[in-house]
Amino acid sequence: MRLADFEAMIRHLCDEVPPDFLDGIAEVVVSPRTMLHPEKAEIFTLGECVPLPVSVGSGVDGLQSRILLYHGSFTELARRRENFDWRFEAWETLTHELRHHLEWRARAPDLEDFDWAVEHNFARHEGQTFDPTFFLSGEVQSDGKYQVEDDVFIDQIVRSLPPAVAFDWGGRRYTAPIPEGAALPCYLTVDGVADPPEGDLVLVLRRKPGVRDLLGTSDVFQASVRAVS
Repeated sequence: MRLADFEAMIRHLCDEVPPDFLDGIAEVVVSPRTMLHPEKAEIFTLGECVPLPVSVGSGVDGLQSRILLYHGSFTELARRRENFDWRFEAWETLTHELRHHLEWRARAPDLEDFDWAVEHNFARHEGQTFDPTFFLSGEVQSDGKYQVEDDVFIDQIVRSLPPAVAFDWGGRRYTAPIPEGAALPCYLTVDGVADPPEGDLVLVLRRKPGVRDLLGTSDVFQASVRAVS
């Protein structure tokens, strides 16, 4: 997608966001840059929420952010993924960064993306409430998987839960059953794959994100399943 077309799409997406969620957003900027991870060349940063300096004593109402979306990063990711959905990825990145802005205004000082993901992943391990999209703030791998410390997350958008779910791992195709009573969003910790990660391998099944996902947490179904190839 050309830069001008991407910019036009982002303007239309911003029009779909309720005004309250844009409170304190100074601007949404499309940059042509490709943002690479400083150590891992296969990882790209799609967007950032940058807090802006404010005068002392301005209070929460004075806190503002600039949201940056990196067209070059989207372009590189599109080259590496089949059937790359530009609009979906842009909407998810935009709402993801808006959520960070809202958290920053609510929790000053702001949380770094990865630290925030680590915090919610710890809550997951402890059986506590966590944001069901926290893994999206982890490190994005070239194959579209996400990593938070030693845990790897495979994201799948579904309208409803199927009887079983297929996924790729280590060059092999696997199938895992959906437990009885499961509901969306659904976190399935997978056993039975060859060469598993050092931590958990987690299948995340969730609906297409919407504006309602900008705030708060929701109940998450969690279970362990065994995959077969």
